[in-house]
Amino acid sequence: MAKEKKEKKDKSSKKSKIEEPVSDSSTRISKKEKKDKKVSAKLRTPDAASALLDALEEKKPVAETAKKGTSDAVVASEAIAEVVGAHIVPASDLIVPFAQPLAEDKQAKKVLRCVKKGAKNKCLKRGVKEVVKALRKSPAAAAGAAVTSNGLVVLAADISPMDVISHIPVLCEDHGIPYIFVTSRAELGAAGATKRPTSVIMAMPGKKSNKGDDDGFKEAYDEAIKVVESAQKEVVY
Repeated sequence: MAKEKKEKKDKSSKKSKIEEPVSDSSTRISKKEKKDKKVSAKLRTPDAASALLDALEEKKPVAETAKKGTSDAVVASEAIAEVVGAHIVPASDLIVPFAQPLAEDKQAKKVLRCVKKGAKNKCLKRGVKEVVKALRKSPAAAAGAAVTSNGLVVLAADISPMDVISHIPVLCEDHGIPYIFVTSRAELGAAGATKRPTSVIMAMPGKKSNKGDDDGFKEAYDEAIKVVESAQKEVVY
């Protein structure tokens, strides 16, 4: 009987040892070790700053062997361009999908020339609020009527969010006002004599244009209207 009791005790002790979890400190990972692993992982991943430093170090021997006229700023700008160039979004990706008609280079020059002349003669409406207000005041176009010359709306195609100007082409069509898109809001703002980039500008023929004291605004305006009409004919809906 005594032997049977001893065997039962040995079996029960073996089971308890198997079921008990391992409490060794070597198998457990502490919070500090986890933090150290995260920090080491971050250090291993190359960031923009480290890439820039590497590029600058590569440019140093080139700068030393180059002419004396090349400054460190030029070398730094080239290195920055190499590092950041891959992350720059192409201009075509910034253009809103409904930018039709979109002015080409030659057309954009003529349209922006009209905007510049209009700024000198104070014949412009700048910004969404002013342009929408002017469009709603203009008479509505009859169905099938030709486009009138009560104004010309120029919109920037690189606006984000696009909802800011998405309703303006519809208003222009409702009131018979020609409109066209240009690729850069910065160029549009500069042509309109504003310090900031502008999303939309409306050129309106003023009183001076009828008298001939408009400094060539009427000619530029008429030329821009022809450009917009030809561009709108090429649009395929």
